Formats: sequence, structure tokens, C-alpha cells
Amino acid sequence: MATLKQIRQRIRTSKNIQQITRAMKLVAAARLNRAKNRVEEARPYSQKMREFMSSVGGGGDLPNHPLLQRRPIKRATLVLITSDRGLAGSYNNSLIRKASDFIREAEFDVDLITVGKKGNVFFSKRGFRVGELVTVPTAGAGLDDAVSLTNRVRKMYENNETDAVFLIYSRFYSPIRQVPEAVQVLPIEPPAGEESASSTEYEFEPDPEELLGLLLPKYLLTVVYQAMLESSASEHGARMTAMTSATDAAGKMIGELTLKANRARQAGITKEILEIVGGAEALKN
Repeated sequence: MATLKQIRQRIRTSKNIQQITRAMKLVAAARLNRAKNRVEEARPYSQKMREFMSSVGGGGDLPNHPLLQRRPIKRATLVLITSDRGLAGSYNNSLIRKASDFIREAEFDVDLITVGKKGNVFFSKRGFRVGELVTVPTAGAGLDDAVSLTNRVRKMYENNETDAVFLIYSRFYSPIRQVPEAVQVLPIEPPAGEESASSTEYEFEPDPEELLGLLLPKYLLTVVYQAMLESSASEHGARMTAMTSATDAAGKMIGELTLKANRARQAGITKEILEIVGGAEALKN
């Protein structure tokens, strides 16, 4: 049985842990608020881009463009977006599991580009081909990070270094719900639009080649940037939830240990009283 001194040491340790987890929860909550606002601000633009691509794709055959060219997939690139740090609950594990399932079920060779150290460490230690590690600021990915990553995968695809590019990220719904999703970003396939869009014909101004030369890279950047923003918000939401649970668990442990310490102290006092009474009775006799 633990002594009173050991119990008090555990109480001090638990209080220190509780202070750390509470501070991490507050930091994650502040970052989540900013990240959530960025996601909500970017979603309308992303949705309009998808609608525009759907309209253009339904307007007839599109001219040839490097980002639209399809070829048999023999080698693909998987961009996995995880975090640089842990203590985020099941956030990283669910993404890594999604990527592992994708690689196992793929009928072609898969190379990895990891955004965040957690995915890189996991797959590097297990012999997977990890071509590049991309790090992002702790506060969240910015447009420059998305531009750099987009240019990287676009160059690989246009130079025939890969036949397709897939992206795995965590879509943000709420601080307690983040869902891993896998999407194909290259070659670009216009999203399926409504039936009425397929019968619409457009006159392009400027010409279709020039329009696609401007539209497709922006659409690719929009998809990548939106995924990075969603992942950033998901990470902070998962960390805030995990640290809230850890803080509550530490508080519960402190309460149980305090009760145990009080009982041990009371037992010690009772023992001392009994010893004093016994000694007094011995002196009388």
C-alpha cells in the first residue's frame, strides 16, 4: 500500500500534468477558432470553383491540357497530410490507417509525400517510399505552403514522374468529429454536375486553351489549399478535445488521490492516538 508521502507526490504530479493539459487545451482552442474561421471563409470559394468546373466540364469536349491527360496508372503519388506533433487523440492514427488501407488495396506502386512529421516517421520506419517531407507552421498551413505543394505535384505529373496524384486529409466537421478522406487531384476530372449542365453549350472568351491554362492550375491549388485548411482545423479540434479529456481525467485522479491521502492521514492519526492511549494505560498499570 502506498504511503502518505507517495500519495502526496502523485497528487503533485497529477496537478502539474493538469496544468500542462489545461494550457494546451486553451492554446488549441484559440488556434481552432482561427483555423475554423479560415475554413469557413475558404469553403464558398472552393464550392464555386467546383461548380464552375462542373459547368465547364458539361459544356462539351475540353481541349487537351497536361493536367487533364489520363494514362494507365502504374505509379501513383499519395500526399498524406498529418501533424508535426502528437497529443491529438486519434487524429494521426486515423489518417495513417486510411493511408495504409489505400496503399494495401492499390493495384499500382505508390510513392508518398508526407505533410507533417507523424506520417513521415510512421511510414519511413516501415520501409515505404517516402519521397519528400513537407512541414507547415504550427499555427496552420498558409497559402504559400499550398502553392509550394501544388507546384511540386503538378511538376511530377507533367514530367511523367507519376501517373496519378491522390490526397488524404481530414475533413473538419466539429471539434469532436473529423473524417479522413481520400481524393484524386490529378489528373483533374471535372466534378459531376447537374443533368441540365450536360446540355449547355458555351462560347469561350478567351479561347478554351487559354481559359483552361488559367482555370485548371487555380482549381488544383484550391483543392490542395482547402484540404490543408481542413486538416489544420481538424488537428486543433482533435487536440483540444484530447486535452479536455486529459484535464478532466487528471482532475478525477486528483480527487481520488486526495480522498486516499485523507484516509491514510486519518488512519495514521488514529494509530497514533491508539498508541498514546495504550502507553497511558501501560503507565497506569
